[in-house]
Amino acid sequence: MVDDNDNAGDTIQMGGVNIGDLLDNAGVTWGWFQGGFASPGYVSGKPSTDDLSKVCTGTHKNIGGVEQQDYSPHHEPFQYYASTANPLHLPPTSIASIGYQDQANHQYDLRDFWAAANSGNLPAVSYLKAAKYQDGHAGYSDPLDEQQFLAETVNRLQRLPTWKSTAIVILYDDSDGWYDHVIGPITSQSQVQSLDTLTDPGLCGTNAAKVPTTDSGAPEQARCGVGPRLPLLVISPYAKQNYVANSLTTQSSVVRFIEDNWLDGERLGNGSYDATDGTLDDMFQFAGPRAPKLFLSPSTGEPVGPPGGGRG
Repeated sequence: MVDDNDNAGDTIQMGGVNIGDLLDNAGVTWGWFQGGFASPGYVSGKPSTDDLSKVCTGTHKNIGGVEQQDYSPHHEPFQYYASTANPLHLPPTSIASIGYQDQANHQYDLRDFWAAANSGNLPAVSYLKAAKYQDGHAGYSDPLDEQQFLAETVNRLQRLPTWKSTAIVILYDDSDGWYDHVIGPITSQSQVQSLDTLTDPGLCGTNAAKVPTTDSGAPEQARCGVGPRLPLLVISPYAKQNYVANSLTTQSSVVRFIEDNWLDGERLGNGSYDATDGTLDDMFQFAGPRAPKLFLSPSTGEPVGPPGGGRG
């Protein structure tokens, strides 16, 4: 389990570096913002309102009327690394400090994201994770719960002055979900039959040259992939309109996008997929007119005008 004070079970810690480490080293502002990370009574910008004995205790009812705890500790990736963990869920010292290094260590509640956005202090790179009842995970969140979160988030971002330089990438978990699955090509092979169970033991290829390796050249077996097909959406003034990309991308392509835009192409190393997976470039068009805003109803998913009339 994750290195997180909210966990009741055993914990583990990851080694190596993550994208947050690279952004820190380059002086790029960033943050992970997750629903339920703080206490229910927390007000962003007022650390004294965050009762640390009650962090992660917030709950909401999903559309089916079932109450769910907001925070999911194992969905917080940066808590697995000592360099980027905030196991006590300490709040940022101020709204102005969000995205910078302080006691929060770049790990925040979703309320901190909107406080930063409203004050014109958005980090360059922000990861948003919905509270459990709205995260679209089969078993405790409905597609309509997920739609509510996504539409409200995108609508709100489009109304900010910073929208003209914003790109939203929407990703999904690869273990399950409400979308249908199609297995992709086996681009990363492995020859450990007892562990290669993406499709079935022994079906992850026979070419040792396609096994990922560390920086020292040691093979890293049991990383067979890519896995099932996943949705990936890009929403931006620079996104191609009504376009379906045919390029092969993965979740690691988003890390590559961050590296290419803010880190001069620096990679994580040690066989990380950001070095080999496809880019998101085909989804963008930086020349010519910008894509117009599109506001959607959180309840129906249909296009609507923003408050005050007009289409944005």
